Amino acid sequence: MLGGLAGWGLVLGALVSGCASSPVQPAVSDSMSVGQRAARQALQLVGAPYRYGGNTPRGFDCSGLVHYSYARAGIGIPRTTRGQRKHSRRLSPKHLQAGDLLFFNQEGKRASHVALYVGNNRFVHAPSSGKTVQLSTFANPYWQSHFLDARRLEF
Repeated sequence: MLGGLAGWGLVLGALVSGCASSPVQPAVSDSMSVGQRAARQALQLVGAPYRYGGNTPRGFDCSGLVHYSYARAGIGIPRTTRGQRKHSRRLSPKHLQAGDLLFFNQEGKRASHVALYVGNNRFVHAPSSGKTVQLSTFANPYWQSHFLDARRLEF
């Protein structure tokens, strides 16, 4: 039984954050890694609008999506693509795990786009203005040709 004001705050927070049209989400397993929790969160955001500088479900840019997903998984990480790259270590793509970061070169800029790997050669990202958060795959030749490297956050 929850007691005191802190308990009521938890109950109120759970009620306020719900939405009548939202599907019921299964409980997050304690055995899930932080990366798996972040990847799961990112998958739930597919379809959210793109917004430059955005880091809420009202609109995300690429690094804002990664930042938000990790925050919802309980870990604070840098907000920018540069900061996320700086606080992660490079790894071979054959060792990718859910929650790892993927960096891409776009518009002639090195490491200008970040995505969150979710498994099975798929990643979630906020691509650009006029689009929405998407689930994409490495099977797409565009992403293959623009891929820079894979990295794992250091906590």
